[in-house]
Amino acid sequence: MAVGPPRSSNALPCGKEMDSPASPRVSGFAGTSAQFGAVYRILDGAVAARAFPGCAFGVFAGGQVVLQDAIGRFTYDDDAPEVTPATVYDVASLTKVAATTAMAMLLHQRGQIDLETPLGRLLPGFLEGRGPRDPGNRVTLRHLLAHNSGLPGVVEFFKTATTPDSLFQSCLQLPLEAEPGARVEYSDPGFILLGKALDVVAAENHGEWVRREIFAPIGMPQTAFRPAREQTGSSIPPTEVDLTFRHRRIQGEVQDENAWVIGGTAGHAGLFSSVPDLLRLAGEILKAGGNCGAGAGASSLFERRTIDVFAMRQPPKGSSRAIGWDTPSENSMSGRRFSQHSIGHLGFSGCSLWIDLEAGIAVVLLSNRTWPDRKSRFIRRVWPEFHDAIREAL
Repeated sequence: MAVGPPRSSNALPCGKEMDSPASPRVSGFAGTSAQFGAVYRILDGAVAARAFPGCAFGVFAGGQVVLQDAIGRFTYDDDAPEVTPATVYDVASLTKVAATTAMAMLLHQRGQIDLETPLGRLLPGFLEGRGPRDPGNRVTLRHLLAHNSGLPGVVEFFKTATTPDSLFQSCLQLPLEAEPGARVEYSDPGFILLGKALDVVAAENHGEWVRREIFAPIGMPQTAFRPAREQTGSSIPPTEVDLTFRHRRIQGEVQDENAWVIGGTAGHAGLFSSVPDLLRLAGEILKAGGNCGAGAGASSLFERRTIDVFAMRQPPKGSSRAIGWDTPSENSMSGRRFSQHSIGHLGFSGCSLWIDLEAGIAVVLLSNRTWPDRKSRFIRRVWPEFHDAIREAL
């Protein structure tokens, strides 16, 4: 397909406000079409190959947003709404970093949590029925964040649990499959429990806490759990046609079934966001890390020591997991050009966020690759090619 010129690009100093979604989009980055031509070819090809019907994407580099654009539509229908840079997506497991881990970072920075705190101290129900020698007694917040708690990976609680309380109780009662710290197992149940533990620390639902303490202060107006109903058709693409559980088109409500049973606000999934908002969060992290680029100032949210702590890889040896974040590994979805001092995460719905703390670069790609069903895995080819093309263009 031919590569057309980008529909928007905002070049803004680190910490400056981007245009609101309602304001006109102004091309402020000269040479975008030529510089990022390979990026557009990859994404156009991905739409043609039905990796996803459309996507929004953005790049932060040198202390400013250098690319922010979108291609394709909400679905494969010719009359479906076009995706814009401000389109709001279900970001799935980006929730783990943009909400849950970000909350843990700020609470740790303020001295309100210790990463070595046993989970059972905050959630006593986790210890019920476990003997004194049960490894569950040794599970800490650090273990949950590093995905090495010994808890299982994906558990389909929603098949039997019908209320938030019953699902949470089932999660509390899970037996460990390994000693804490001994094995990496990417665990949704671990982050469900982590979200609940942070609720206890904050004495407040974490959805409200992150809105007030993180999203509002740095200007992320489109980021929220349980978005307003009026957004559903006009600004949020659908994720799938659910033929087995909810038996309807899933749009404007969390796709993850466990998060839906919980009520839409969970530690592992449920967040909706946009490219401009996630670039703001990435900018705060880069400012705190000391490598935002020209015009950089101190982060209003994080301190450098916080970034250093949470970006450090955790045991066991060979794990790519930091504290809450992932880091580049062999055959990483971040491609071949992100440094080892990078942090990021993927989302099941087809979303990604990668931040190179050494180079001062952040890249966001949001899509609904699960439309109309979850069968396609083509995005696993798109992700590394897209990230490599971005880095080569810069």
